Amino acid sequence: MAQETATGIASVFGHLVGSDEKILEQCLSLCQTYNLGAEDLKFKWEASNFKSSSTRSEISPFTLDSLLALREQMRCDVTRDSAKKPQKRMVTTTNTAMVNRSRIPANMLKNVNPAISSVGNAQVKSEPGYGLAGPSTGRSAVVFKGPAMDALSRKTRSYRYMYEKISERSEALDDRIDEFGELIREHYNISELGDPSSSTDEEITVIGRITHDSESSAASAKLTETSLALESSRMHASGARVPLRFDPGLLIRGGAQGSGGTGIFPGAIVALKGKNGGGGWFLVTEILSLPPLKPSPAALGLTGTKSDPGSIDTPFSMFIVSGPYTQDTDLSYKPWKRLVETIKAAKPTVVLLIGPFIDVQHPILKTGEVDATPASLFRSRFIDPLRMFLDSSPGSIALIVPSVRDLISRQAVFPQGELGAELTNADPRIHLLPNPVRFSINDISFAVSSVDAVYHLRKEEFMKRGREIDSIPPSSTDDTGTDSMANTCRCLLEQRSFYPLFPVPLDVSHEVNLSVTHLDHLKLGDEKDNCAPDILIVPSRLKQFNKVVHSTMATNPSFLIKGTYATLNVTPRGTLSLRERLTMNIVKLES
Repeated sequence: MAQETATGIASVFGHLVGSDEKILEQCLSLCQTYNLGAEDLKFKWEASNFKSSSTRSEISPFTLDSLLALREQMRCDVTRDSAKKPQKRMVTTTNTAMVNRSRIPANMLKNVNPAISSVGNAQVKSEPGYGLAGPSTGRSAVVFKGPAMDALSRKTRSYRYMYEKISERSEALDDRIDEFGELIREHYNISELGDPSSSTDEEITVIGRITHDSESSAASAKLTETSLALESSRMHASGARVPLRFDPGLLIRGGAQGSGGTGIFPGAIVALKGKNGGGGWFLVTEILSLPPLKPSPAALGLTGTKSDPGSIDTPFSMFIVSGPYTQDTDLSYKPWKRLVETIKAAKPTVVLLIGPFIDVQHPILKTGEVDATPASLFRSRFIDPLRMFLDSSPGSIALIVPSVRDLISRQAVFPQGELGAELTNADPRIHLLPNPVRFSINDISFAVSSVDAVYHLRKEEFMKRGREIDSIPPSSTDDTGTDSMANTCRCLLEQRSFYPLFPVPLDVSHEVNLSVTHLDHLKLGDEKDNCAPDILIVPSRLKQFNKVVHSTMATNPSFLIKGTYATLNVTPRGTLSLRERLTMNIVKLES
């Protein structure tokens, strides 16, 4: 029988299997475990790996990873189906089905009590919050669109980070400069970008990354006007690093009206106009501000073509909460427990939780004075209460974004992949998201990161004043260039990165663990249209705030242990603009 199945698989999949014994072994195992034929297996794999877009449809490559992902999906399907069957059923000895346990995968047997022999009295043992039965859910009250969750995308986000080649790091840094170089050329209609290290008689426009003028001070000293240098890419100036000097009559073109200057920090990509007169530095006469991201379709009043118009126009509410969730003195999670009661009473459509959840920096966890595993702590403290809320509020969903300080994460690096599905038993109402992440709810786009980039920017930023020309007028009365906190958020949006600093300040490097090779995962613009998010969520130790920057509402809900979180209410479209439909509030936690 096994030989016939192997022959059938080779016939149906052909070159997809080839001579790979591991893939063939997995195919045979799936067919035997789930009583499938070769054709049935192929249909299931194609359905699981089919991807469709507005321009084309395709099936992901047939690999061992995609096959393992299919196995996991089929296991979850069997688990959910078994949960829907009646629990009480009279069964006689004559019609009891005999199960060959040797044919059942080990991961499906691990929670079954082997001492139980009567099918009618069968019991299942499970850890709290990690039962075999999946939830019975209805349709979500909102349309949620998150990052791709196919096997290849998950593998890309769960990259290996313990080793980086210098060549890959430098290439990632250069690519970022080169991308902005093309953007500046198109926006300001510049024919050619120059080399800041070359002496010229006429002024030229250059692009590069701000850095310290010496490697020795880069990790510890704060940036000042006398220590500034510009590092170009290899394509534009062979990677030259040139000290900067500013003309007393410095001009700032295209900045926010009323700002009176621009923020400069290590890692910032800047476009400068001036010349190198041979004195060993580049004299800057004009700073060209980076063009802002274009507004999203929702901000322009457009509706996604593929979305259900009825669902898109549905009002919804959202709780936005950021950890830590318990005080340093205990692991009782009292602030979180109080908030859970508020959530159960308010029944928001969406609950967004941002890590850390099980904080590696917590004193009790650092000393090992706890018997429970991090995974069991997470399930009992977070997943169980979330499931109880979701059961009581049909149509609601929960979103979970990890932190690099989370013990339950496989990665202690930024950017960071999502948490493992085994923590939630693949509950479809709980969406595990990477850090950082872009997603949309009812066509309203969100950008979220758990790294405190706002504090790091404020700590390292050097403000250079100059005379404004061709400034961008405010989009509303709330969008003002004189608000320093809003301008910090403006830096993130203009730099188009969740974390534009480089290198990371030495005293906070443990909070980031930046993977330079994967800077492309930190892009703040939407992957498809490169649009600004409608809502930017940046939890920070600084005082909580709501700010408007161009077409984006930026919010800092602060940390739950400080007693604050944010709520968002979105009304139906009607004749209102997106800004008028959004109501963001910072709320004090009830005692």
